[in-house]
Amino acid sequence: MSESQTSVAAPETRAVPEKMADVLVLGLGNILLTDEGVGVYVVNRLAEEQAGVPGIEFMDGGTLSFTLANAIVSTDALIVVDTAALNAAPGTVQVFEGDAMDHFVSTGGKSSVHEVSLSDLLAVAALEGLLPARRALVGIQPQNFDWGEHPTEAVANAIPRACETVMEITRRWQS
Repeated sequence: MSESQTSVAAPETRAVPEKMADVLVLGLGNILLTDEGVGVYVVNRLAEEQAGVPGIEFMDGGTLSFTLANAIVSTDALIVVDTAALNAAPGTVQVFEGDAMDHFVSTGGKSSVHEVSLSDLLAVAALEGLLPARRALVGIQPQNFDWGEHPTEAVANAIPRACETVMEITRRWQS
């Protein structure tokens, strides 16, 4: 190559993850800590009741890890189900969508032990330009996080309402 010629490297391409389902419903929580496991309980119930519904994937995210980043960036619509500090009666269900979800998660409105990880995962997805366009948090006010394999009565009674809320959001998003 002569001095007047310059070498131009080909632009680096980044593989975009293959799209998963139209809507990913991600249940978070630790089922060994009473109410902390409510997101997992909701997602497991939905996986049984709604098995075979096209375009929806139900995933037990446990207590979160960065291994879930691929699932989050591989969907256009994300619903997270988890405990949330709503300053309300135990078992209260509240939805935060889009920017409201981002704000709630990033400002400490979460009450579970994995709150930083969810915020981190969403930040990673945003930095990569792959944050799901539609996203919602279905938050459930816990009563306690004591050791125990079952949620408190108030939170257990909220599970059907949380399931219906998730399905209402998915129907709206898919129409």
